[in-house]
Amino acid sequence: METLNIAVIGAGVVGLAIAAKISEGNKDVYVFEKNKKFGQETSSHNSGVLHSGIHYPKNSLKAILCVKGNQKTYEICEKHGIPYKKLGKLTVAIEEDEIEELEKLMRMGQDNGVEGAKYLDREEVKKLEPNVNVEKALYTPSTGIVEPDELMNHFYQKARRNGAVFAMETEVTSIRKTTDGYEIGGTSVGEKFSVTAKTIINCAGLYADKVAEMVGLDVDKLGYRLHLCKGDYFRLLGKPPVKMLVYPVPKGAGLGIHLTPDLDGSIRLGPNAYYVNKITYEVESSEKEFLEDVARFLPSVRDSRIQADSSGIRPKLQGPNDNFKDFAIRHEHDRGFFGFINLIGIESPGLTAAPAIAEYVSELYENEVKR
Repeated sequence: METLNIAVIGAGVVGLAIAAKISEGNKDVYVFEKNKKFGQETSSHNSGVLHSGIHYPKNSLKAILCVKGNQKTYEICEKHGIPYKKLGKLTVAIEEDEIEELEKLMRMGQDNGVEGAKYLDREEVKKLEPNVNVEKALYTPSTGIVEPDELMNHFYQKARRNGAVFAMETEVTSIRKTTDGYEIGGTSVGEKFSVTAKTIINCAGLYADKVAEMVGLDVDKLGYRLHLCKGDYFRLLGKPPVKMLVYPVPKGAGLGIHLTPDLDGSIRLGPNAYYVNKITYEVESSEKEFLEDVARFLPSVRDSRIQADSSGIRPKLQGPNDNFKDFAIRHEHDRGFFGFINLIGIESPGLTAAPAIAEYVSELYENEVKR
């Protein structure tokens, strides 16, 4: 039976970034992806936003890796010609009671080292975005947008140049711990396969809890059970009313229905956030819901036409009644699984944080696993 050095399960943006980084100094890196192409799930069903880091508590992995990843992703895009725009973002308070929430975001941003964040009053907002009608806004200049497919392709090509091997249409269905690693079983292009690997890096996204269960971890006891949280998008038809990203103060499981320009300047509304029991990508929300939410800070949208665009699923550790839950990124050696590295609950800001997550995991591997 073939023995691999490192097996990465999942070729979304995080799995690709890890493969690109960890293959720099290690041979026999294999990436298993159940779809025909990389990045077909969460990584390609999102807003393409590069977040600044204002939404996450101090010292959380989400905060640390988002701020680092924001800078690193811009550097990668600039160096390699990946399409991006650093547009800046307005997080807006429409009513007086939302200003307190805005202040919390400002404090978190300061704690996390987000540069350039500042308050804007009504008149200052109007100068930047004349159609936006709010009491106050938090401006973050480091927020932007990127073309996710191009970013993923960069990591994919880099990993391949480094010698990493990609096995597409390859679904892992079993993992068994052995004396010197793990036996991985599954199907590859319809045929059964079995290999052993010294190290497994679980980047399976929506299925990361299932992969953790395969190896023998009690995901419910450990708090690793994922909750599927869907978000729908609508596309705004006609002349774009804004140039920047415009977000409401976040409430509940998501960041609120917001306005995100695409690289061509067209505008998407969304996503919203609602928990589901199965993975489907049909838009289930109503136009009315979206228009009413956005009209709170962009009154002119009431006269606009929108059409259903797309949807995505977030793999959240935070359930419907839970408070903030951080990324779970750890080497499970203290639980009896040496060489098994878990990445669970990698939702937003996973795209932004991807290159920083890759460095973090590579350091885990070098310091705790490599032998």
